Amino acid sequence: MARVRQALKDQGFGVLTEIDVQATLRDKLGQDMEDYLILGACNPPLAHRALAADRKIGLLLPCNVVVRTAGAQTIIEALNPQVMAEVAGQPSLKPVADEATGRIRAALDSLQDAGGPAR
Repeated sequence: MARVRQALKDQGFGVLTEIDVQATLRDKLGQDMEDYLILGACNPPLAHRALAADRKIGLLLPCNVVVRTAGAQTIIEALNPQVMAEVAGQPSLKPVADEATGRIRAALDSLQDAGGPAR
Protein backbone atom coordinates (compact mmCIF):
# COMPACT_ATOMS: atom_id res chain seq x y z
CA MET A 1 0.00 0.00 0.00
CA ALA A 2 2.83 2.38 0.76
CA ARG A 3 4.22 1.89 -2.77
CA VAL A 4 0.80 2.50 -4.33
CA ARG A 5 0.26 5.67 -2.29
CA GLN A 6 3.75 6.93 -3.19
CA ALA A 7 3.28 6.17 -6.90
CA LEU A 8 0.03 8.15 -6.86
CA LYS A 9 1.64 10.97 -4.88
CA ASP A 10 4.51 11.14 -7.37
CA GLN A 11 1.89 11.89 -10.04
CA GLY A 12 0.13 14.56 -7.97
CA PHE A 13 -2.64 12.39 -6.53
CA GLY A 14 -3.62 12.17 -2.89
CA VAL A 15 -5.82 9.44 -1.44
CA LEU A 16 -9.04 11.01 -0.14
CA THR A 17 -10.89 7.82 0.69
CA GLU A 18 -10.03 4.22 1.45
CA ILE A 19 -12.65 1.49 1.53
CA ASP A 20 -11.63 -1.88 2.92
CA VAL A 21 -14.13 -4.05 1.06
CA GLN A 22 -12.86 -7.24 2.73
CA ALA A 23 -13.48 -5.84 6.24
CA THR A 24 -16.83 -4.32 5.29
CA LEU A 25 -18.21 -7.56 3.85
CA ARG A 26 -16.89 -9.54 6.80
CA ASP A 27 -18.33 -7.13 9.39
CA LYS A 28 -21.67 -6.44 7.69
CA LEU A 29 -22.42 -9.76 5.99
CA GLY A 30 -20.13 -12.31 7.62
CA GLN A 31 -18.63 -13.02 4.20
CA ASP A 32 -14.95 -13.66 3.55
CA MET A 33 -13.05 -12.54 0.49
CA GLU A 34 -9.50 -11.72 -0.54
CA ASP A 35 -7.78 -8.45 0.39
CA TYR A 36 -9.61 -5.74 -1.57
CA LEU A 37 -9.15 -1.99 -1.09
CA ILE A 38 -10.67 0.85 -3.08
CA LEU A 39 -8.67 4.07 -2.97
CA GLY A 40 -10.28 7.35 -4.02
CA ALA A 41 -7.38 9.24 -5.62
CA CYS A 42 -7.56 12.94 -6.41
CA ASN A 43 -5.24 15.31 -8.22
CA PRO A 44 -6.54 18.72 -7.05
CA PRO A 45 -5.48 20.77 -10.12
CA LEU A 46 -7.06 18.22 -12.47
CA ALA A 47 -10.20 17.99 -10.34
CA HIS A 48 -10.49 21.78 -10.38
CA ARG A 49 -10.15 21.89 -14.17
CA ALA A 50 -12.71 19.11 -14.58
CA LEU A 51 -15.21 20.80 -12.25
CA ALA A 52 -14.71 24.10 -14.07
CA ALA A 53 -15.60 22.35 -17.33
CA ASP A 54 -18.61 20.48 -15.96
CA ARG A 55 -19.89 20.64 -12.38
CA LYS A 56 -21.64 17.27 -12.82
CA ILE A 57 -18.24 15.55 -13.15
CA GLY A 58 -18.13 15.47 -9.36
CA LEU A 59 -20.44 12.46 -9.61
CA LEU A 60 -17.53 10.56 -11.15
CA LEU A 61 -14.74 11.82 -8.89
CA PRO A 62 -12.36 10.82 -7.39
CA CYS A 63 -10.46 8.35 -9.58
CA ASN A 64 -10.87 4.88 -8.10
CA VAL A 65 -7.83 2.66 -7.74
CA VAL A 66 -8.30 -0.94 -6.59
CA VAL A 67 -5.60 -2.88 -4.77
CA ARG A 68 -6.51 -6.54 -4.39
CA THR A 69 -4.96 -9.95 -4.08
CA ALA A 70 -5.38 -12.89 -6.41
CA GLY A 71 -3.59 -15.86 -4.93
CA ALA A 72 -0.05 -14.74 -4.17
CA GLN A 73 -0.27 -11.71 -6.48
CA THR A 74 -1.21 -8.14 -5.69
CA ILE A 75 -3.19 -6.55 -8.50
CA ILE A 76 -3.54 -2.79 -8.90
CA GLU A 77 -6.19 -1.44 -11.25
CA ALA A 78 -7.56 2.01 -11.96
CA LEU A 79 -10.59 3.35 -13.75
CA ASN A 80 -9.53 4.95 -17.01
CA PRO A 81 -10.28 8.69 -16.69
CA GLN A 82 -11.30 8.67 -20.37
CA VAL A 83 -14.40 6.75 -19.30
CA MET A 84 -15.41 9.64 -17.03
CA ALA A 85 -15.05 12.10 -19.89
CA GLU A 86 -17.06 9.86 -22.21
CA VAL A 87 -19.87 9.41 -19.69
CA ALA A 88 -20.07 13.17 -19.14
CA GLY A 89 -20.18 13.80 -22.89
CA GLN A 90 -18.43 17.15 -22.42
CA PRO A 91 -15.70 17.73 -25.05
CA SER A 92 -13.94 20.26 -22.80
CA LEU A 93 -13.16 17.42 -20.37
CA LYS A 94 -11.02 15.55 -22.91
CA PRO A 95 -7.74 17.42 -22.19
CA VAL A 96 -8.22 16.91 -18.46
CA ALA A 97 -8.97 13.22 -18.99
CA ASP A 98 -5.93 12.91 -21.26
CA GLU A 99 -3.64 14.32 -18.57
CA ALA A 100 -5.26 12.27 -15.80
CA THR A 101 -4.91 9.12 -17.90
CA GLY A 102 -1.23 9.81 -18.48
CA ARG A 103 -0.61 10.39 -14.77
CA ILE A 104 -2.54 7.30 -13.65
CA ARG A 105 -0.76 5.21 -16.29
CA ALA A 106 2.62 6.55 -15.10
CA ALA A 107 1.77 5.64 -11.50
CA LEU A 108 0.71 2.11 -12.49
CA ASP A 109 3.72 1.68 -14.75
CA SER A 110 6.08 2.68 -11.93
CA LEU A 111 4.57 -0.06 -9.78
CA GLN A 112 4.94 -2.62 -12.52
CA ASP A 113 8.57 -1.59 -13.09
CA ALA A 114 9.13 -2.15 -9.37
CA GLY A 115 8.08 -5.78 -9.77
CA GLY A 116 4.35 -5.68 -9.17
CA PRO A 117 1.59 -6.29 -11.73
CA ALA A 118 -0.54 -3.25 -12.49
CA ARG A 119 -3.27 -2.46 -15.01
